[in-house]
Amino acid sequence: MKPPSPPPVTTRFAPSPTGYLHLGHAFAARFAAQRGQRFRLRLEDIDTTRCRPEYSAAILQDLAWLGLEWQPEVWRQSQRLDAYRRALDTLRALELLYPCFCTRKAIQAEIAAMGGAPHPGLDGPAYPGTCRNLDAQERAQRIADGQAHCWRLHTECAAEHVGPLRWRDLDVGDVQLNLRGVGDMVLARKDTPSAYHLAVVVDDAAQGVDLVTRGIDLRAATHLHRLLQALLKLPVPDYAFHPLLLDDQGQRFAKRNQSATIRAMRQAGMTPNEVWRAVDACPQQTS
Repeated sequence: MKPPSPPPVTTRFAPSPTGYLHLGHAFAARFAAQRGQRFRLRLEDIDTTRCRPEYSAAILQDLAWLGLEWQPEVWRQSQRLDAYRRALDTLRALELLYPCFCTRKAIQAEIAAMGGAPHPGLDGPAYPGTCRNLDAQERAQRIADGQAHCWRLHTECAAEHVGPLRWRDLDVGDVQLNLRGVGDMVLARKDTPSAYHLAVVVDDAAQGVDLVTRGIDLRAATHLHRLLQALLKLPVPDYAFHPLLLDDQGQRFAKRNQSATIRAMRQAGMTPNEVWRAVDACPQQTS
């Protein structure tokens, strides 16, 4: 009897519509599309202060112009807020979330008062835990008073709750979970019902993604995502990491650097093949 064929691999590309796509985006999208038989597209558009409908439309137009094809349904995080709230409720029921009332300025002052260099976290200096030990009454009163706050994961308790974990990097094999430097990450804010780290885990599971492709700059974040998968009882995908493209000055392509966009290249008369050749000619950061 002929052995059954392996199930098709599902990958995804999930840009934020906060600007036009650049060469680095094109490289990341192709990296994902080439590694999956089913390629999904998701727009991470829950940051209402920066996301724009015109950027969402441009993403679809630019990817199609480049010749990339994806599964028909395009997911939008702005339409999935209830799913993130349910995930937060699960973590809250496990008593692994706590409200944090600190401003960024207060966090920086606390770190400075502690002396020494701040420990690096995923999105900046690791949170020093200022609000971690507030008692329940004070937390409730400050929330009732309308004080601005976010919700952080008590990472140490969460790790104890699930025990040792591993995840699979296709380049190096099994990786032991290592939460050093992760800190107590923000999973939701008052104005944003889910931070990136929670939404991406929930959405990858819901979309059936079994191979997550991402830049090497997000390798450390994968440890946090593996922890969240265990807490939420979600399936665990494999991971593949791609290099980051660099421009002529050796800087990463990024929207904040006003990198040359696919849209501008189209308007200048370049063909898709010429854009792909430009992608392949870029130097790469591999670590």
